[in-house]
Amino acid sequence: MSVSDLYSGGTHNENISHFANIVKLAKADEVITEGEQKLLHRMAKKLHISDDEYKKISKNPDSYPFHPPVSYDARVKRLYNLTQMVYADDTVSLDEVSLLRRVAIGLGFPHDNAEKVSDEALHLVMNDNDLDDFTEAIKRVNSI
Repeated sequence: MSVSDLYSGGTHNENISHFANIVKLAKADEVITEGEQKLLHRMAKKLHISDDEYKKISKNPDSYPFHPPVSYDARVKRLYNLTQMVYADDTVSLDEVSLLRRVAIGLGFPHDNAEKVSDEALHLVMNDNDLDDFTEAIKRVNSI
């Protein structure tokens, strides 16, 4: 096995982990709406999740371990994707907010700052900020 095979497998595992977290957010309020379903399909395609993987992850997203990316910018981008799922159905539940905060900690945001980072992420996505503006604002809130 070559080094590139190992790296691509690691990247795919990160993508599977990220997709599982997106599915968890979609299921947090126990109903996957049409908007959430569309975003799930779009993210699966973007993350190169096969149809079989999609089905398995959708059935039991909790069975997939969390593999956060190493890069800070990649972690911010993951937070952006996750926050988009929270707003995919135009409503925000307390369960979704709570899960987003836990995932933010898993992504490497400090425990004592995860609430502030998550709240800012929600505000930014709600106001249709693009990824560049989102990244800049999250870095400012997280002081990095």
